[in-house]
Amino acid sequence: MQMRIYTDGGCSGNPGPGGWAYVIIAEKAGKARIIAEDWGAEKETTNNRMELNAAVAALERAAQLPGSQKKIWVFTDSQYVQKGMSLWIHSWKRNAWRTSDRKPVKNQELWRRLDELADLFPIQWEWVKGHAGNEYNERCDRMTRMAVASLETDGPFGPDCLIF
Repeated sequence: MQMRIYTDGGCSGNPGPGGWAYVIIAEKAGKARIIAEDWGAEKETTNNRMELNAAVAALERAAQLPGSQKKIWVFTDSQYVQKGMSLWIHSWKRNAWRTSDRKPVKNQELWRRLDELADLFPIQWEWVKGHAGNEYNERCDRMTRMAVASLETDGPFGPDCLIF
């Protein structure tokens, strides 16, 4: 069994109300099926935090699923997450969670949690272009919009009420 994870996060304003979502797909014998998906929202956050929260939540869920010890592909439309986990994190850890200009890494608590979770599996981090017709990326995007819309108390719910 192979496992693919798609994640997305976004905000209405940055900072502003934000949402995140993930979809976990199991593939066996050439057949793919969704085995888990979820979303969440925060009233005041940033786009980058929501992208990270999506990846954290997805890997926390994956850790509970059978077959998660196999290689996992994580697809994100966030170069911040993909490059952060594939390239930058190694330097950050060597430099006591400081960037190349010696400033503390932003969203450090989320990066640290993501790093802990990533140590549980062999993971390949892949960037996928957002809003380009990828079925599962689009599904995550819709759930992210629903998450943000769930915070609206006096506005209409729907994809046209948010700017991403």
